[in-house]
Amino acid sequence: MKTRERIIATALALFNEQGEAHTTALDIADELDMSPGNLYYHFKGKEPIIDALFDRFEAKISATLAAPIAAPLGQQDSIENNWFYLFVLLEDMHDYRFIYNNLTDLIDRYTSIERGFARILKLKRAAFYALSDQLIPNNIELREQQLSAIADNLSQTATFWFTFDRLIHGPQPAEVGIHRGVLQLLTMIAPYLGSAQLQFYQDCEAIFDSLQRSSQR
Repeated sequence: MKTRERIIATALALFNEQGEAHTTALDIADELDMSPGNLYYHFKGKEPIIDALFDRFEAKISATLAAPIAAPLGQQDSIENNWFYLFVLLEDMHDYRFIYNNLTDLIDRYTSIERGFARILKLKRAAFYALSDQLIPNNIELREQQLSAIADNLSQTATFWFTFDRLIHGPQPAEVGIHRGVLQLLTMIAPYLGSAQLQFYQDCEAIFDSLQRSSQR
């Protein structure tokens, strides 16, 4: 692995484990057993490292978010397909969780992240709108207003899920927290499914229970 890639990978691990605010460029150099001058040759401080990480994150999550917009999952698709899509989305977020764990502070200190995250949030909302549009029947009253509100609620829940889940459930395997997040997102759609909502709830609970048991083996 090239030195620049090693720096980026190490910074991501430290930011995720210790928090970006508690990690300095010197910490990154020490972890790599590298002189500060060598690190500075590749990145002129911590901010360019954060910019590089955020650019990678935005490219990765944007590709995932674009999927239901370009080719909607479809009401005929199984709950498992929707579950897999949302799992991949939350997994992308978890891989760069330092952004979400300290979001307000980051966007206050780094204007490039504020602009980039606004783009991500807009795309996230569009993806959730498309997913909800495929799942929710066409005959509900005030459907467009409902879809818009659901997309907002799903976007907000997904954005702050990891902090909420950590405070409620404490330390746990990442996979369990991600699956619980998927369950939370899908069951937020269920009340709008009319007569199918109870079965949808039950199917989501069954999938979660099965996946949770598998991850604990």
